[in-house]
Amino acid sequence: MKILIAPDKFKGSLSAREVAENIAAGLRDVLPDAKIDMVPMADGGEGTAEVIGDALGGSWVNCDAHDPLGRQIDARYAWIEHRKLAVMEMSEAAGMRRFSGGERDPLRANTFGVGEMLLDALQRGAREIVIGLGGSATNDGGFGMARALGFRFFSGNDHELTSAISELQKLRRIQSPRNLSLPEIIAAVDVRNPLLGKNGATRVFGPQKGAREDKIDVLERALTTLADVVAKDLNVDYRDEPGAGAAGGLGFGLISFCGAKIRPGFDVVAEAVKLETKMKDIDLIITGEGSLDAQTLEGKTPAGVAQLARRLGKRVFAIVGRASEDRSVREIFDKVYVLAQPGMSEKENMAHAAELLWENARELAKKL
Repeated sequence: MKILIAPDKFKGSLSAREVAENIAAGLRDVLPDAKIDMVPMADGGEGTAEVIGDALGGSWVNCDAHDPLGRQIDARYAWIEHRKLAVMEMSEAAGMRRFSGGERDPLRANTFGVGEMLLDALQRGAREIVIGLGGSATNDGGFGMARALGFRFFSGNDHELTSAISELQKLRRIQSPRNLSLPEIIAAVDVRNPLLGKNGATRVFGPQKGAREDKIDVLERALTTLADVVAKDLNVDYRDEPGAGAAGGLGFGLISFCGAKIRPGFDVVAEAVKLETKMKDIDLIITGEGSLDAQTLEGKTPAGVAQLARRLGKRVFAIVGRASEDRSVREIFDKVYVLAQPGMSEKENMAHAAELLWENARELAKKL
């Protein structure tokens, strides 16, 4: 029997590779003769650079940057020398993981550090940049990133705007840098939200970044003004583009200021690791992630794996940390195995994720 294991990470617990290794260990206990191939996956969220870098023989490089609140940090991204390809994650500079305690503040948090990472890759000679847009702490529409790249933003009285996102409500003019020449940039996203409106960056994702209702209105007005002035001064209007709302509107910023292309993160990763090719000669596929719910169908790894498996006529199973009862999500798999144990807190389940993966993989193997 030939089995392919292609999971995403279990956020806050195990990397995609660790998830795959624990599933494989459980399978081998019951099916010692099975041929098992592991392909760690990602979908544009955290872990994307590691997965693509490992698959393409890349190495990590470091650069100076700033975190969402302007503190100096040492950021890293994957570099694939033979392709002059940089693979980075916006969360490395502007992600929630850069915060501790009660630091979340979407009116101050910005993407300046993301622009610094892009410039570092440019100076390294990058011919292509892939940037994953998951895990953001920001809601600035790429305002900070654009400033790092040399764009300047002015109010009606020609005062330069350089700090709080709320200042964008005063924006009247954008000045582009003279000699900025960027390589092809792919923005890898796992959501399809537009920039504005009830399904936009601010109203959907703002609350989890610390935005109360009064701040949400301010942020929405700020991003609306930004989109209006971008349309006037840069002659492009991508506010309604699917994925423009990813990472607090960084998707919009990357298309507008950098000429980037937005692509589903799962597709970008699947191509890099040659997932379809590896699926063709196997009997069944096992995927997984920390949480299986309605958002899974919006471009997350398990849904992408399942859709590809179905197209190739393969059986596909999911082993997940927790799962909703949403039938539309569960029915895309032959069976869903859930790690969460009754009587255990979420923290306890996460702490025991490795052994629970092993146990569920053994249970799956017994029924094959």
